[in-house]
Amino acid sequence: METLSNQEYDFKRIQNAIEFLQTHFKSQPNLDEVAEIVHLSPFHFQRMFKKWAGVSPKQFIQFLSLNYAKSLLANKENTLFNTSLETGLSGTSRLHDLFVKIEGMTPGEYKNGGENLIIEYSFSQSPFGEIIIGSTTKGICHLAFIQNQEEGLNTLIQKYPKAKFSHSTNPQHEEVLKIFGRDWTQISEIKLHLKGTSFQLKVWEALLHIPLAEMSTYSDIAHKTGSPNAQRAIGSAIGDNPVAYLIPCHRVIRTSGELGGYHWGLSRKAAILGWEASKIHPDTEIMEEVA
Repeated sequence: METLSNQEYDFKRIQNAIEFLQTHFKSQPNLDEVAEIVHLSPFHFQRMFKKWAGVSPKQFIQFLSLNYAKSLLANKENTLFNTSLETGLSGTSRLHDLFVKIEGMTPGEYKNGGENLIIEYSFSQSPFGEIIIGSTTKGICHLAFIQNQEEGLNTLIQKYPKAKFSHSTNPQHEEVLKIFGRDWTQISEIKLHLKGTSFQLKVWEALLHIPLAEMSTYSDIAHKTGSPNAQRAIGSAIGDNPVAYLIPCHRVIRTSGELGGYHWGLSRKAAILGWEASKIHPDTEIMEEVA
């Protein structure tokens, strides 16, 4: 079984490869060139990448192309997701609709910096780097990708400076980690216990309805929340998302098909989007042009 340190190291190499491919895609770099950037032989790089993504580097970069993003945005009524329902995945790409539920904290629960909250936290590895998970008795309150554990914990403490913290793993954390697997049939409902304004909670709820391996735009989210002229405020609420991945702010891109921003880094956003697409649509052919 792969060690956690190796998993983290492999992701850093894949992240470097994705950054290189995004920067040099116009010159169509070949496998040898990309492998050299991450200091692996072409054979080992191809094997490592396919083990992580399930597809070849060439197929993966197709999922990150403007053409692919535009094809998803242009076919909202007949998306690739609809065809996935006929596969063995059944309805699992509706993961967030089915399993993730948001409950807003009451004023008393986060009054005075979380004075009455007890937050259990743990560190784990994901396919996209190390994460910190925080939870109250009512649900997950924090999930973030981190550079190191000390910095990650300090960020959590800053959000709830008067809460009591316990370093321990609980069943809630274990359910979260199942999300990063390929079989979601055994996942129990995941509850999120979030501190946010009513507007933020409404935006985060809207994000939950973007299916796995699909994309939406800031404009779409603005309309779905009944605030078509508040795209800047929508973008701000998306950027304030306290629960990475489970609330899929990574699936929101610009109307042009470009990725836009991401609190945890654009290369990680690209990695997540490509990874999700490869899990649902591994055999998809990307058209060269979108009408």
